[in-house]
Amino acid sequence: MARRPSKRIPVEASSGNVFADLGLPDVEDLDAKVHLAIMINRLVATQRLNQGKAGARLDISQRTISALKYYRLDGFSVERLMNFLLALGQDVEIRVRPRKDRSAGTVSVTFA
Repeated sequence: MARRPSKRIPVEASSGNVFADLGLPDVEDLDAKVHLAIMINRLVATQRLNQGKAGARLDISQRTISALKYYRLDGFSVERLMNFLLALGQDVEIRVRPRKDRSAGTVSVTFA
């Protein structure tokens, strides 16, 4: 069987933030929201909460839990997502530190 000639597909290295790579506005906010939502979804799964129980724990509707589960985060602020983490038994820490250079500041979410 003859091999087809391979076509080279151009590949561009990621900046580390998919939202910035796509040219979306508010990339730091979007990135923080996604990281917080990932943790919330992991906790809901780890605690074996169905959407009804998770909604009751977070004081939101099943529809809102579904939006969170599928990362439709338009209606969520970073603060609201942090409050969900508190309701799921987590501590949330915000740390501010000086930048080492004059580049644009960053917002990052890390998990312990």
